[in-house]
Amino acid sequence: MDIASFRGLLTPAGQAVLDEAAAADVSEGGLLATASRLRERHDPALVAAALTQVRLRDRAVAKFGPDARRMYFTQAGLEQSTRASVAAHRARRFAECSLSGETLELGCGVGADLVARARAGLPGVGVEIDPLTAEVAQANVTALGLDGLASVRVGDATEEDPAGHAAVFADPGRRTARGRVFDPRSYEPPLDTVLDLAGRVPAACVKVAPGIPHEAVPDGAEAEWVSVAGDVKEAAIWLGRLAGDVGRRATLLPPDDADRPRDEDPHGGWTLTPRGLDDPDVRPWGRYLYEPDGAVIRAHLVAEVAELVGGGLADPRIAYVTSDALHPTPFASAYEIEDVLPFSVKRLRAELRRRGVGVLTVKKRGSAVDVDRLRRDLGFGGRRAGRGGAALTLVVTRVGRDPVALLAAPVPR
Repeated sequence: MDIASFRGLLTPAGQAVLDEAAAADVSEGGLLATASRLRERHDPALVAAALTQVRLRDRAVAKFGPDARRMYFTQAGLEQSTRASVAAHRARRFAECSLSGETLELGCGVGADLVARARAGLPGVGVEIDPLTAEVAQANVTALGLDGLASVRVGDATEEDPAGHAAVFADPGRRTARGRVFDPRSYEPPLDTVLDLAGRVPAACVKVAPGIPHEAVPDGAEAEWVSVAGDVKEAAIWLGRLAGDVGRRATLLPPDDADRPRDEDPHGGWTLTPRGLDDPDVRPWGRYLYEPDGAVIRAHLVAEVAELVGGGLADPRIAYVTSDALHPTPFASAYEIEDVLPFSVKRLRAELRRRGVGVLTVKKRGSAVDVDRLRRDLGFGGRRAGRGGAALTLVVTRVGRDPVALLAAPVPR
């Protein structure tokens, strides 16, 4: 999709084609027939752009909910965009800082964060180097009725002067044609360049990959890892007035469509921060196994979870916490341990058969075992998968050099 085709979508004729495409069959099986039918009456380039948008909107619902049906996307822009709940979480933090003035967003993509801050009443301008993506972001601002609070322009983040802005939000590119970029020096622009720009204003936030090394976080800044429904989505570095004094935190957001209270944490989820604890005790397996959320592990806060549940680690290098007591916590999934066995495929297969297990979930940590192959070796591949019978969770890990297998049942949250 080029700029001309996208601009065509924004005209009354383009909107009509878009509405017609949205009501048609755009599945893999029906797409060709739908495209042929629409091209009989409309410009082929406009039809192609409309069908692209409809399919991208279908995918975007998982990130943006009902708003996706009014928004516009590019494929790369959707893949790299911030999930709406995470953007709203960040916007609340900007709002609570009581900033006076406009936020400059460097690399605004399709505008997810820009929109979230505007909805929180915070004015801002987004800068995007790709002209098509910039037009898409501006169209989203307009479609969501936020023209009075946000705008987008084409520009190179490295040539921007943040002076005079109340804050900076930056989202450097972390994907290339070869895939994801993990080295912060290979971000576009590089992280050091972005941090330099962000450091010129009183407050700033830089979106980074969850695998950001702790040593890449500047002194005096705060790193935050965010997960949604147990899945780590991203991390951010908070600077200046937006940085807390905790150094790092893990924030857990519930499922986007969950009906839940939002008073557990001032930023709309549950947050865990360091408490100055020593490393957790090492102890034998207890009655319960706790699997810390990925954001907790990334933030190096496993000791805090161990304290919350009155437990320790079976192995000091593996983030599985064990305890004799059940202490429900949003920061870890709990399992009741039914048996601990030396790892042996033959013995496990016999034990699972004896128990009449028909549904098996396999988890691993600290083990090189191939989960798919293990499931097949245990008789749970192919047609056997999903067969009726007792449900069980198999946890493969190690204690020291000894591989072990835990048979466990998840404890409902």
